Amino acid sequence: MPLLLLLLIVVPLAELWVILRTADVIGAVPTILLLLGVSIVGGWLLKREGLATWKRLRATLARGELPSSEAIDGALIVLGGALLLTPGFLTDAVGLLLIFPATRAMARRYARTVIRWKAFKRFGFKSEAARRIYETRARRVRSSRTRSGPEAPELAPSSGRPDDEVGSRDTG
Repeated sequence: MPLLLLLLIVVPLAELWVILRTADVIGAVPTILLLLGVSIVGGWLLKREGLATWKRLRATLARGELPSSEAIDGALIVLGGALLLTPGFLTDAVGLLLIFPATRAMARRYARTVIRWKAFKRFGFKSEAARRIYETRARRVRSSRTRSGPEAPELAPSSGRPDDEVGSRDTG
């Protein structure tokens, strides 16, 4: 809470200082045009990168994998877009860094580290266990229950043990 309060006070004051210093150097009208130009370019980049990430997310889901990188990218792009909507040069710079793919990759690595640390702190996972849980892949399995009638094959247990019911057909 104190960090958030500090950010809500310090960031606007820093933005105002940078805008006023820029206006002193290049003038008020060029400063306003520069802020508008950065916002327009940032909006175009936000749309382009957001759509590309959405397509990657859908392709990953279609392959039956968990879209961890795409989800983190999407969150970083949304955060970058929110920063671009905030008027000012400092927030625009950070927002653009979160939208550009090369710099977003560095932010994604940092975000993964933070997520792993938070998971360890919250759930007490050992680091290996947290990594395995975080990097799990899902795969699509066709259910044998969708087919009915005599043409549906009977499935045997997958491991051959009587207590393994994963591959067996549910008759109950």
